[in-house]
Amino acid sequence: MALKVIALQLLASLAAFLPTTIPANLSYPAVFNFGDSNSDTGGLNAGIAFPIKRFCNGYLIIDYLMNEMDLPFLNPYLDSVGAPSFQTGCNFATGGSTVLPANAALISPFSFGIQVAQFGRFKAKALELLSKDKKLQNVLPFEDYFKQGLYTFDVGQNDLDGAFSLKSEDQVVALIPSIMTEFETGIQKLYNQGARNFWIHNTGPLGCLPRTIAAFGKNPSQLDQFGCVASHNRAATAFNAQLRDLCFKFQRKFPEANVTYINIYKIKLDLITNYAQYGFKQGIAACCGYGGLPLNFDNRINCGETKNLNGTLVTATPCTNPEEYVNWDGSHYTRAANQYVSTQILTGNFSETLDIFQY
Repeated sequence: MALKVIALQLLASLAAFLPTTIPANLSYPAVFNFGDSNSDTGGLNAGIAFPIKRFCNGYLIIDYLMNEMDLPFLNPYLDSVGAPSFQTGCNFATGGSTVLPANAALISPFSFGIQVAQFGRFKAKALELLSKDKKLQNVLPFEDYFKQGLYTFDVGQNDLDGAFSLKSEDQVVALIPSIMTEFETGIQKLYNQGARNFWIHNTGPLGCLPRTIAAFGKNPSQLDQFGCVASHNRAATAFNAQLRDLCFKFQRKFPEANVTYINIYKIKLDLITNYAQYGFKQGIAACCGYGGLPLNFDNRINCGETKNLNGTLVTATPCTNPEEYVNWDGSHYTRAANQYVSTQILTGNFSETLDIFQY
């Protein structure tokens, strides 16, 4: 029953129109996306009807970016059966994915290296099929699309999140170079297969997620002036600094590449800490959760679940006004927040197009 209620509320939320197109230098024939639940359009929930397959109450940032380019929403690689077309790209992102190779404790086995391998198989199979049947040009990318297309990445959140469950802050920060090495290996493999246009999002303020605060913020001394877990945001900041350095290094190493680094952290932290300024009423509390304010989140129960907690049967249900919330379910952002973030990305004020001649 709870899932039915959620589905109805999710469908109702999609009645809102996508934002008016904002002028931006985004003109690509196809998009190939890699990452985790922040940009998963149905990989982990393959076979489930939209919008429940998204970790949101509607559209994700990647959906708004596709709309800006006047391209259809990306179909997930793992949900290829029944997908109408992959002509303008493919989404390899999967909820729970990490950059580092997956282990049994993680939600998804589809780490970044696996996603890159899936892209390789996708490209090879697409070109093979096109060589045999030209009619498939209506559903598969042209060969030139793989070089002219945009390769987008939103990674890192799960690597840091998972590490904090077992390690100290210092140990988590010490793990970051190995994450960078794995990420660099992956994007270089994509470059070797013809990728040239790289659009790389850094990771958001992990310490401001209700789930993180509920687990690690019980002691007020662990929180910063905004009510976020300071250690997690410091680690995210360290991750982003090394990611930015990697982007510059990659651009210098491969002058033919076009690398754009997007400061998602800055946009999201500003939204969370100044939410009222942007028309929201809740900056940290989860819309779909249990427990009431200030977090409306309990780590023992997920959005849509019904459980017996302390002798009482409770359900974590969506709020009636998700447009007023920045956070959707304790870990992900609402459609309204994703829309706001996408408009900020498209201003270009949070992007760095790397110029090797500056360094």
